[in-house]
Amino acid sequence: MRTIQFNAVADAVTALCLKAAYDLPGDIMQGLENALAQERSERGRIFLGQCIENARIAARERMPICQDTGFAVYFIEMGEDVRIGGGSLYDAVNAGTARGYTAGYLRKSIVTDPLFRRRNTGDNTPAVIHLELVPGDKLSIVLAPKGGGSENMSALKMFPPAAGRAGLVEFVVDSVTRAGGNPCPPTIVGVGVGGTFEKVAYLAKKALLRPLGQPHPEAEYAALEQELLEKINASNIGPQGLGGDTTALAVHIEYFPCHIASFPVAVNLNCHAARHDQVVL
Repeated sequence: MRTIQFNAVADAVTALCLKAAYDLPGDIMQGLENALAQERSERGRIFLGQCIENARIAARERMPICQDTGFAVYFIEMGEDVRIGGGSLYDAVNAGTARGYTAGYLRKSIVTDPLFRRRNTGDNTPAVIHLELVPGDKLSIVLAPKGGGSENMSALKMFPPAAGRAGLVEFVVDSVTRAGGNPCPPTIVGVGVGGTFEKVAYLAKKALLRPLGQPHPEAEYAALEQELLEKINASNIGPQGLGGDTTALAVHIEYFPCHIASFPVAVNLNCHAARHDQVVL
């Protein structure tokens, strides 16, 4: 059994908050540059160029890529041979989040009660933590800050199984086109298929973490991702909703077995500032 101390986790999370806010992942930068090279709309090219320059300035000046520094969403894989010394994993992640958002002057966007007492918590906690137990003695923490503009464009539908592929395609394309410029396109489109009501939403969000444009390992799903991307980019919504070829940089699908009576589908969009980073302890 390996022990990782509470403060080591909190310190790692603090640094992760800053890095995720300041540094756009290399695959996302490359995707934006590829889109700029292919974009035919003048306004689209201007906006894509601004996205790239903004990301470069943020990395150079160590400042947030976007003023909406997001809800802190963590995907954590904890080895079965790991224990946290001196406190709980959840408390360590929240402590690190509070430190990171405060030290980096990152915008705190979380309210205590969604309905009656919408008071800011003051430190961007509590975080959303998705925890998975895996073999081994390592602790992997991925932070994916999620801005409100793209998150608000999420969609989920519990289809009858007869809806099939055609129903999925129509729903996903319609969800993205209805969103228009609200999620700050070009977006990455995460699609969850199967599972249950709550599982399919998780799948859609986790799909956003796959390296940009890496196709699904199964050929049928990879072909479906490509079809969806082509239909979405034919919508002419374009960068920032101002028209053009690049409404989405990629579509990523994740699926899970489901009940014989169900066919859940969820869509989760990420804006062009698709921030995420990882630390392994």
